[in-house]
Amino acid sequence: MSLTRRGFLIGLPLLVGACTSTRSTNTYINAYAAVPDDRFPLPAMSLNRIDPELRRQEVHYETDHPKGTIVVDTANKFLYWTLGNDRAIRYGVGVGRQGLAFRGRGYIGRKAKWPSWTPTANMLRTNPEANMPYRNGVPGGPNNPLGARALYLYRGGSDTMFRIHGTNQPRSIGLAMSSGCIRMLNHDVIDLYERVPTGTRVVVIQA
Repeated sequence: MSLTRRGFLIGLPLLVGACTSTRSTNTYINAYAAVPDDRFPLPAMSLNRIDPELRRQEVHYETDHPKGTIVVDTANKFLYWTLGNDRAIRYGVGVGRQGLAFRGRGYIGRKAKWPSWTPTANMLRTNPEANMPYRNGVPGGPNNPLGARALYLYRGGSDTMFRIHGTNQPRSIGLAMSSGCIRMLNHDVIDLYERVPTGTRVVVIQA
């Protein structure tokens, strides 16, 4: 996240999946058009600002995970929403620094539009200088580090404090620089939010 350093390690087992992908075959040309009817309208995003490989697109994706699974490939900075029949929608993402990233399996426990954000007690303890100014929370909006949408990852009935979320720093997509969560372009996280129901399975693969 852009305003914090998330000081925790989710110790889920490393998952080595038999997942491979090939060159993309269907780019969503209008994926980054203006979103005027949202709570905080988004302007169109120029494709020149987005690496072609990181743009939202439908791709060939061989995987054992069933249709309707979110698979995050942290090494290659991609998130896949599986469609079945070796197809998936692929999104570019930013990922957590080494040692701070979620790994393994979880599920979407809840979803939020333009979510508020409050640093956790652990964040306040480990990095008070950066996080204490936000101890009372940051309301949802364009300046919020969670961006336009957030998908909250749960495991065993408990919130892992790990999120798939939008970002107000689009240039961070494709990089390993967030504080542990998986960030997406706001246009992309809005698209994913509309596709995935609560309870969706999530698999995060670490290299």
